Amino acid sequence: MVGAMDTTTLLPCLAALLVACAQTPSAGDPTQSAGDPTQSEVLLSGAADGWRAALVHDNGDVGIWTCAALPVFPQYATPEAVGLDDRGRCHVFVTYSGKWTPLTVLSDGAWLGGLTHGDLDPRQPGAELYTGGKLGRLYEVRAHANGVLDGLLIGEVPGMEIHTMKIADWRGMGDELLVFTRPGHLYRGSFDGDARFMLEDLGDLPGRMRDAVVLPALGGGPRLATVSRDGALRLLEFHDGEPSWTELHRLPMGRGRITARVSEGAIRGTVIYTTADDGRVFRHVEAADGNWSHETIYRGPQGPRGLVAGRFDPDPEVETVAVFGYSKDVTLLRRGADGGWTEELLFTDRDKGHWLAVGEFDGRNDTDELLLSGYGARLVMLARDVE
Repeated sequence: MVGAMDTTTLLPCLAALLVACAQTPSAGDPTQSAGDPTQSEVLLSGAADGWRAALVHDNGDVGIWTCAALPVFPQYATPEAVGLDDRGRCHVFVTYSGKWTPLTVLSDGAWLGGLTHGDLDPRQPGAELYTGGKLGRLYEVRAHANGVLDGLLIGEVPGMEIHTMKIADWRGMGDELLVFTRPGHLYRGSFDGDARFMLEDLGDLPGRMRDAVVLPALGGGPRLATVSRDGALRLLEFHDGEPSWTELHRLPMGRGRITARVSEGAIRGTVIYTTADDGRVFRHVEAADGNWSHETIYRGPQGPRGLVAGRFDPDPEVETVAVFGYSKDVTLLRRGADGGWTEELLFTDRDKGHWLAVGEFDGRNDTDELLLSGYGARLVMLARDVE
């Protein structure tokens, strides 16, 4: 006969059981990640009807500040998901039949934030990734045909944080890299004839440029639209090789994110969207004569930290924008035929959001997919259900 278990044995067992239950992800809890996305598709609960949320990567307790969908490996049909984290690592995720294979390069020791992609290095076929962050170091990440990545330190701006970078043929002399820092400063970078990377100091800026988007040329070279902590939306162009700034719109509080849509479907011309730190989203439309009009399209929670335009409605004629931020919510904004805007909650992440990106990862639904990252320390893809 087995005797009754005394309390000295029972209580530790109960305590262990409670700890185990607390550590087991709940199927109904979107703050937890269950499953391994390197082995199969891992769906998260909490997505809106008609949408699904899939885990790309769980980074533990290390935030992922910037994400993007970029063709890192051009031999693959779909783009790769890229994330920069708080320990200075660059993560590239290759997708295959619903699962994600991670490749990690760099270890800068502090956050990486600036990220862009383009063909600058004459030694390397195709395009490269470029990134930098808190410590002011600038890196090139090269992708090789065998699926391998390597990272190179190519420059440094001591005492500066690298926040924003963009590549284009700004002066008609081939693609060049623009680097925006905190304190507000601008550098231009390119490889010289000996394949050495050179940074040219273009001077101080009136504010910290927190995000930027390349716009098509308007009778000249490409233009860069920027948003900054000082509340301004500006256009940057180059005339005779020198930067020239035009202020389009100003607010009495900081601006954080910017996205654009150019000549798509029924939406003609250039349309820019920007966020304000107080939660507003603005729409800026360029007329044929070069003038701009401005309207507020959303008044949401304070701290928007992600904004993308894309095709997120089955009807390609519908104008849609997604916003994400400190509220943890991903919200879809949709413009109706009457010009009014409606909002739809798509997903709530497990912590504050910091970035949104758009890419085409699933061709079954005829719409774009969203990537989100931030304080939740993971990368999540949102996609419309397959009909």
